Order: sequence, then C-alpha cells, then structure tokens
Amino acid sequence: MVVLSFQAINFPSVRHCCFQRHRHGRVRCGIAEASGEPAPMGQKTKYNDALFEKAFMTLFARKMEKFARGTGEEEGRKKGWFDYDYESFVEVSKRVMVGRSRLQQQQVVREVLLSMLPPGAPAQFRKLFPPTKWAAEFNAALTVPFFHWLVGPSEVVEVEVNGVKQKSGVLIKKCRYLENSGCVGMCVNMCKIPTQDFFTNEFGLPLTMTPNFEDMSCEMVYGQVPPKFEDDPASMQPCLSDFCSIAKPSSSVCPKLQA
Repeated sequence: MVVLSFQAINFPSVRHCCFQRHRHGRVRCGIAEASGEPAPMGQKTKYNDALFEKAFMTLFARKMEKFARGTGEEEGRKKGWFDYDYESFVEVSKRVMVGRSRLQQQQVVREVLLSMLPPGAPAQFRKLFPPTKWAAEFNAALTVPFFHWLVGPSEVVEVEVNGVKQKSGVLIKKCRYLENSGCVGMCVNMCKIPTQDFFTNEFGLPLTMTPNFEDMSCEMVYGQVPPKFEDDPASMQPCLSDFCSIAKPSSSVCPKLQA
C-alpha cells in the first residue's frame, strides 16, 4: 500500500471512483451491502467496483501475473484493463504463492511495489515524509480513501506511539483481501510483512499492521516500528479452516508462514 505517485497510467477519470452516498447521507467506499457496512463474519461483503477501482485491480494483477505460476504471462496479456475483478486479482495472488517460500513471496510483492513507482521514488518519499508525527498522520489520512478498493472501508483512529497520542492509526473494518482469500499466509506474506517492510525500510516511515483473524479487521499504525517476524503474534497464527480452501486444520501454524 504505497501512497506515492504511480507511474503514468491512463486511468479513467477519478469521477468514476465508486464513492457512493448512502441513503442515510454518509459516504461509503464501494460497499454494496444495504447496511453500508461489511458483512458479518462468515458472509462475503458485496462491493460495487467502478472503473477506477477495476483499473487498479488490473494494474496490480498484471504486475503480479509476471510472477504467477500456472498460466504464465500470455493469459494476462489477453485481458483488457477492465477484465479483471477483485476475485481474479486474488487468484493471481494465490498463484504467486505456489512453489515459493515465505521470504520469496514477500520479495515478489516488494518487486511489484517498486515497479509501480517512478525512479528514485523511495528517496523522494524520505525527503517529503521524514518519520515525524505529521508524516505518520498524513499517510494514515491518505490510506483511507486511496486503498478502500484493496482492503475495504477504514477510518483514521487515534493511537499511541512511543508515549505520544496521534491520529496515525487506520482501522480496517473487515479486510477485503483476507475476506476473499481466507488465507492467513496470503494476509501475512503478501500484505502485512511486505507492506510493513516497504514503508519501514524503503520509505523510512515505520509501519506496523496488526490483523485480527477473529473478525478480519486490521489496525495499521504509521510511525510504529514493526516487531521481528518471530516476535509477531501473526507468525504463529493457525489456518482459518472455515474459510481457506487449502487449510490444514491439523497444523498449529499456517504452513505458509513456515520458511
């Protein structure tokens, strides 16, 4: 989840972005549920993606398709800009996992993120956003509108970082990526860890992501240094056997989290 400018791409007009006004007057981010909120656990949330969202899904999917096992790049080339939907984006992610270790999966995501940025972007980011309270709060504010297509609706929350209260937290109500994949390994290896590492090591702005596998919510805290993998509770998370098609209920830890 990178907030710097992407490489020049002919996206549809931003006015097509699927921000919708709910019947109660509140703006919802693409949620098609009557309540305007993510569906309860056990039910998949319905979204109404517009052209802008599908363009981002296609961009990410095409970049990841180069690393996907099974079908190769030709299938990706056959698809147009709006032929990908969220399910096909997640499917490409699953194929990237095949035959790769935990660290190799994370490296793929890093390469994909770097490929979407202009040359010198990390260094430029470090100059624009040094690790200050303001930078952390600014990036939290940007995360909510720009990444609803990827993770679903979220909101900025106040957190405490090194004893200082600041609005640099983002609470993802029910992560769309985890909800659609149902896979602990995909959540940790292809979202949480590489995103944390990218901001912390490439951009110089610490970020910690704490997924809640009981309700599929997630808290992001900009400005907070992430723990080492072996000290992170997520590293010991078992499979979500009720949601993951390749889950191993007999294992105490999701096999995809093992090296």
